[in-house]
Amino acid sequence: MTTKHIIFPALLPLLKDWLEFLQAEKRVSKHTYDAYQRDITVFFLFLADHLGKAPGMADLRDLRPVDFRSFLARRRRDGLTPASVARTLSAIRAFYKYLRQNEILYNDAINAISSPKLPQRLPRPLDEQAAKKTLDHVSDFATEGWVGDRDIAVLTLLYGCGLRISEALNLNMQDLPEGDMLRVIGKRNKERLVPLLPVVREAIETYMVNCPHLLSPEGPLFIGVQGRRLNARMIQLAMQKLRGVLGLPPSATPHALRHSFATHLLIAGGDLRTIQELLGHASLSTTQHYTDVDTAYLMDVYNNAHPGAND
Repeated sequence: MTTKHIIFPALLPLLKDWLEFLQAEKRVSKHTYDAYQRDITVFFLFLADHLGKAPGMADLRDLRPVDFRSFLARRRRDGLTPASVARTLSAIRAFYKYLRQNEILYNDAINAISSPKLPQRLPRPLDEQAAKKTLDHVSDFATEGWVGDRDIAVLTLLYGCGLRISEALNLNMQDLPEGDMLRVIGKRNKERLVPLLPVVREAIETYMVNCPHLLSPEGPLFIGVQGRRLNARMIQLAMQKLRGVLGLPPSATPHALRHSFATHLLIAGGDLRTIQELLGHASLSTTQHYTDVDTAYLMDVYNNAHPGAND
């Protein structure tokens, strides 16, 4: 047990149970799990200082809105960005929701706290030419031919089906359909169906044929050179190399290909409801951001291509 945990021994079992719930029931990503664990630990440390004693269950129950605001103000003084403060508040809300739903304790004071306003950040898609170059050249940096085929297949899935990188890398061999509809498990274990275009299937099959490792039906579809499930960092590094060679902006990440999928569909006449279903967005308001992206994208095309744009 670390020194910081000694400061709140009464809350350690509660923290452990909540983290197990996040992992087993909510199936949050490792990134979210680590961030929430860090946020709640810092919150408990603040309470020990704020209350002048080791916090316990009664303290969690009796906290007032002013106490939560004091914590958030402390985090801002620590140099956290508004986005990080908002994530911290989200972690605390999730923790108290767990306590309420499991009838451990009730405290609605957290509901009186508003999240900091964040500047709206629009997705940054690649134009069609840049997206095509990405797929054409990603294999140039592979150490082995089959690795290049693998990277092409992964990026083709992101751009051709609108998958998140985590969704693509979580696919198992048995998830590949015989037909043309791919079943995807997205955030919060939500299932959706997306069309598996012939070009996407062809890229995947090329990788599978050339992969030197045995791909078990129950095992991962995409693997690393050691034969284990592929880590997203390897695809991110491949995109990083591409950016330097092709002169792409820093926003040209694997996730940008998902944004490109949605933006190019919208420009081609796709309706928002369909795009919402394909992306797996819980709310249409999230998908509606792409209408703003659509306008900005078209203006970029105009400014770069129209002969009279810079007169």
